[in-house]
Amino acid sequence: MDTIFSAKAWATVWQYRATFLNGLLNTLESAVVGLVIAMIIGFAIGLMATSGKRWMQVVARVYVEFFQNTPLILQVCFLYYALAYSGVRITVVVIGFVSLGLYHGAYVGEVVRAGIQSIPAGQFDAARSQGFGYAETMRAIILPQTVKIILPPMVNQVVALIKNTSCLYIIGGADLIATTYNFVTGESTGGAYGPAYLVGGLLFFLVCYPLSMMAGRWERRLKERDRQVVTAIEEQEGGDAA
Repeated sequence: MDTIFSAKAWATVWQYRATFLNGLLNTLESAVVGLVIAMIIGFAIGLMATSGKRWMQVVARVYVEFFQNTPLILQVCFLYYALAYSGVRITVVVIGFVSLGLYHGAYVGEVVRAGIQSIPAGQFDAARSQGFGYAETMRAIILPQTVKIILPPMVNQVVALIKNTSCLYIIGGADLIATTYNFVTGESTGGAYGPAYLVGGLLFFLVCYPLSMMAGRWERRLKERDRQVVTAIEEQEGGDAA
């Protein structure tokens, strides 16, 4: 790690700064596409888990338990080699998108499930009494309320997804970690280990830290709003009793 204090190493990193920025852009691209896939899968899993139909709940539970209890890097390797040996030709980039989406879809599904189940059961009963079906109840009543509840944990999932793009280097992806590794082992750029990894870590931090702060701020606001609602209800009940 002596290269941390090497002016030559830092100069090399600065000279190839566009390489790191390109790796960051590839990481963000993987994160965005993976997030879209995770959202689609996650909402489907969350709705299945709260559908009240046994077979849907079992499928949702099996999916969640499998993907949450096996490492992402193992899933990436399995998908990569399984497709390669089966003769299916898919680019590494697409494999990365799908792997991230499948893995985080399980976590998003749990967030959605918890959000739906946090809505008072009386609202479901009231919707049924008005003739609403399950789909209409979810679309018009439950999901609009669920969204604001699940926003903070959903942002945390985005942060986790961005960091987990680092697993894609194992299959030769072009993410920030892979770019950094190729830089420090390159024939003309090798040796600048300290500065290169510090810059890579700093770029991750600059993206993830603001999102983490945003999630924390939203969560505090929701808790404060809930406290205000509870206080208002208690005051109203106290006034009625008087």
